[in-house]
Amino acid sequence: MQPKLSVITIVYNNVKDIERTMLSVLNQTYPNIEYILIDGASADGTKDIIYKYKSRLAQFISEPDKGIYDAMNKGLSLATGDYVLFMNSGDEIYAPVTVAEVFDTAAAADIYYGETEMFNEQWESLGQRRHHSPENFDWQSFKYGMSISHQAIYVKRSLAEPFNLEYKYSSDIDWIIRAAKNASSIVNTHSYVAKYLVGGVSKKKHLASLKERFKIFTKYYGLVPNLINHIFIAINLAQYYIRHRRTND
Repeated sequence: MQPKLSVITIVYNNVKDIERTMLSVLNQTYPNIEYILIDGASADGTKDIIYKYKSRLAQFISEPDKGIYDAMNKGLSLATGDYVLFMNSGDEIYAPVTVAEVFDTAAAADIYYGETEMFNEQWESLGQRRHHSPENFDWQSFKYGMSISHQAIYVKRSLAEPFNLEYKYSSDIDWIIRAAKNASSIVNTHSYVAKYLVGGVSKKKHLASLKERFKIFTKYYGLVPNLINHIFIAINLAQYYIRHRRTND
């Protein structure tokens, strides 16, 4: 049995990147993919690109929303797959064989995860994320930072609760932690599974995003441990920046 994967793409006014993202999903060799696209009523030509591939989409909605996580919740509510993967506009599934290789790693895991390669706006590689995926991931693995990006984690749909709309910029961290707390089998694919375009909402609202992350980490790990952990986060960030002159978050 090949599990069904629901891939959900969120987009708003991103005519430059949406086709690249869509083709990374539509060109997968894996046959059992349900592709759901949620557009926030784009007015820049994005919908024209989407309509080119509309017949290959399982679901397509174009309407105003209350933010990125509200749109992601809409996609999640439409998903019928065994697993869900969020691949937002600008990002890509790593290669055409990636989904097939992920599910070949192990049978019936609750969560699969892998590495992410970072790209700039000219789609030039910036290399691996600063936070490498841990060898063994669980809900406490984020205490030193978000070590897995949401584009690189396949979550069993039965564990995928709605995103908490209290958070505007970092709700994906809370979402992954909650899923991991309820998971009994988490598999490291030991491979690159996603390409990430830097400069998203959390980067543009960086300070607000950091405040939310601190709040989320305190909620799960406690205030004092979180303060101590952030000393190590700051040291690691400074060392990385000195070596590379960028953060690669």
